Amino acid sequence: MPRQRRAGEPRRSLRGFTGTGYAKGRGVAGQALWFAVLNLVFTKWWFPPRLRPPLLRAFGATVGRRVLIRHRVRVQWPWKLTVGDDVWIGEDAWLVNLEPITIGSDVCVSQGALLCTGSHQRRSPTFEFDNAPIVLRPGSWVAARATVLRGVTVGEGAVVGAGAVAHRDLAPGATLLAGGSTR
Repeated sequence: MPRQRRAGEPRRSLRGFTGTGYAKGRGVAGQALWFAVLNLVFTKWWFPPRLRPPLLRAFGATVGRRVLIRHRVRVQWPWKLTVGDDVWIGEDAWLVNLEPITIGSDVCVSQGALLCTGSHQRRSPTFEFDNAPIVLRPGSWVAARATVLRGVTVGEGAVVGAGAVAHRDLAPGATLLAGGSTR
């Protein structure tokens, strides 16, 4: 039996979705080429880590020196990615950068972490986009299986703990724990 809609709750009509306000930043050919390279080469264990930063640069990313990107890392759009020096990005990390992601120097994005700049307007009947950039300030750490959501800035030296979900800005030096508490 279908769920009853509450008063004031929008009736969802995904057929009317327009995608207004989201620009991919490249044409279909560029997108297709990146997806082919991403899935056939970039994510593979046999592709040398030292070649991942130059490959991202070839697709428009700004990537600093001594950056280590492990295998199975997925980047939605390299041309919307900026990475500082001495950054580590662990296996299975996923950078869903519908909007820019900026990663400062000396940042660690651990295994299985998700940085997601995309969302939807929950009150929109057509579920339109509600995207915003993500910024990881220098010295911050997004621990294993942690999530940083759209519009969040993780302050300098701050930690998004293992399994935590950062849905608001995190102050410099703060630690967000998986249960949502900070210290």
